Amino acid sequence: MKRKKSSKSSLSLANPEIQQIEQLLQFMTEHHLEEFEYSRGDLRIRLRKPSAGVVVEAPRIVGTYVETGKILCIVEAMKLMNEIESDVSGEVTRIFVENGQPVEYGQPLFGIRPSRKK
Repeated sequence: MKRKKSSKSSLSLANPEIQQIEQLLQFMTEHHLEEFEYSRGDLRIRLRKPSAGVVVEAPRIVGTYVETGKILCIVEAMKLMNEIESDVSGEVTRIFVENGQPVEYGQPLFGIRPSRKK
């Protein structure tokens, strides 16, 4: 027994067939939709297209990045404010002192993982 094709051009989503799902995908493309969801009673259809945009992933360890010469902090010494600049570009992985804590000359303030050169 052959199945008759419906001559209807409108979508009936009571019992979706492949052709109707293809029409939904075409509709999504025409209207620049990435996702479409439809539910009625027990029927639920969810279509999702992979994004065509560029995906930017976070690095292995999320952190604060600094560049050479950028100010990391300000140290007050005898009422003078001294800007402490980064010697390297990279990720701040550790802060050795708390705000307001006294520091000594040559004491490490930050741990920085240098960035790789490209």
